[in-house]
Formats: sequence, C-alpha cells, structure tokens
Amino acid sequence: MLGLVLDFELLDESYSLGKMIAESEAAIQYRVCKYKLEQDANAQKLINEFNKTKELYEEVQRFGKYHPDYKTVSTKVRVLKRELDFNETIAGFKKAEKELESLLNECSSLIAGSVSEHIKVPTGNPFFDSKSCSGGCGSGGGCSCG
Repeated sequence: MLGLVLDFELLDESYSLGKMIAESEAAIQYRVCKYKLEQDANAQKLINEFNKTKELYEEVQRFGKYHPDYKTVSTKVRVLKRELDFNETIAGFKKAEKELESLLNECSSLIAGSVSEHIKVPTGNPFFDSKSCSGGCGSGGGCSCG
C-alpha cells in the first residue's frame, strides 16, 4: 500500500514539474513564436511551397540525375530551404523550439541520472547523452555497463 501512495506522490510531482516547464520562459517563448509563425502569411506560404517542392524532390531522387527535372527541382529545393532558413519568423520559431527541447532534454537527463547513471536518455545532444553505454552491451563496443 505504501508503494501505491508513493506512486501517486510521484505522479503529482511529475504533474507539478510539467506545469513548471509549461510556465518556463522557454515554453512561453516557444508558444509566442509558434503563434507568430502561424499568423505570418509569408512564412506559411514559404513552408507550403517548400513542402510541395520537397515532395517533387523526393520523387525526382528516385531516378536521380536521369530524371528530366532533376537539376531544376534540386535547385528549387535548395533556394527555398535557404529562404526558410533566413525568414525571421521561421528562424525565431526554430530557435525557440531548440531552447525548449534543450530544457526538456536536460530535465530528462537529470531525472534519469538521479535513478542511475547507466540509464540512457535519447536527447540528440551528445553533451547530455549517456557515455557509459552508448552502443548497448551487445554492440561489441566499449560498453562500461556493469
């Protein structure tokens, strides 16, 4: 019965942590940037055009340089990607998204690390990823689990 009570306390604390993260500066900035992105007609047009061109690009890639539109579509994708990267609204959203992701990754790593240093947390960031068991015990790598 004591374990059940502790589980509920843990869930309550998890809810509180989630609320704190949702109220953090990183989460607020993310929501503001997301709203701006959704309201920016030019950014939305660029995103839609890029997505359509990306679909064409994926189709052209199946045939490679032998496809008649290979060079045209490949160039258009690169040009649109560059426009996306330099669009202020899109760049702001991407930055806010990365900052929130970084906060979530750090929280996940701290929680996992407080349980055991051998728990792997996929963060996509080598600074926070577990170094003790990067390939898994069966990978033949230099695993120091044990």
